[in-house]
Amino acid sequence: MKYTKILKWVLAVLFAVGVVFSFYGFLVGFETNGNAPVDNMLYCAYGFALVAILSVLFGVVVIGGINDPKSLLKLLIGLVAVVAVVAVAYVLAPGTPAVGYLGDPVSDATLKMTDTFLNLTYFLFGGAILALIVGWIVGATRK
Repeated sequence: MKYTKILKWVLAVLFAVGVVFSFYGFLVGFETNGNAPVDNMLYCAYGFALVAILSVLFGVVVIGGINDPKSLLKLLIGLVAVVAVVAVAYVLAPGTPAVGYLGDPVSDATLKMTDTFLNLTYFLFGGAILALIVGWIVGATRK
């Protein structure tokens, strides 16, 4: 009961911060002031993502490790699997310039990173579709 109250207050504070940054962006205008509102909203989103990642890590590692030490091994296996998928996406990323792009030149590192993110998106989309198909098949065979 105590944790739910804390969680409600944390979510309310995060929601209020998001609303404040959104109103700031709309009041100032997103295309004025050198895109400062957009930058501020991105920093806010980065902060939210960091809070989410740290919360999950704290919950899984600390609380899960205290309750069930064997869960830490499962976490390590999952982390190794994620690193392996990202490594495969990085190795498969060509890092070549976009065909027909006439804008400012982009560094090789940026091209490699964007290609890696695209590969990760493709892998995750394919994995989601595969999980749906396998789930339907398993669900149909169990009935």
